[in-house]
Amino acid sequence: MDDPLLLSLQRLLRSERTASLGTLSNQGLPVVSRVPFAICPEQANIIIHISEMAAHTRYLMQRPDASLMVSQSEHGQDAVHDLPRVTFQVLARQLERGQADFDQARKAYIRRFPDMEFLCHFTDFHFFALDLVRVRHIAGFAAARTLKPEPVRALLAESSTGQD
Repeated sequence: MDDPLLLSLQRLLRSERTASLGTLSNQGLPVVSRVPFAICPEQANIIIHISEMAAHTRYLMQRPDASLMVSQSEHGQDAVHDLPRVTFQVLARQLERGQADFDQARKAYIRRFPDMEFLCHFTDFHFFALDLVRVRHIAGFAAARTLKPEPVRALLAESSTGQD
């Protein structure tokens, strides 16, 4: 990978483990929640594992259009305008237990969050694959661009060993 901005995006996705998930309520109002995420290289997707007890899960089940924002955490006196971040417009797809994509997602999630493996046995928790529609990446101040999903999917497919 020769593109320094794509390398910046890859570092961001490997270093951060939570994201802001934007969904739409039943009244059409935006709702933002914090969710852990993993990368599933076999599917070249971002995976979330969320409970039906949470409103955002029920909203995704009804309206799969969503947004996910990953941003670098602030450290001390960092200039907040320089912090890398990315917003994905996605179509959330609920994965079905017993299917190959579910098993791939589960393995990717447990690889990133081994202490949360027990949640995979709870029937009210569901894996969602977030299919990329549009990507807006800000690598830092004055380094913003809109990306097509294809190069980002290729980057996600390369992420098999980098989930810290």
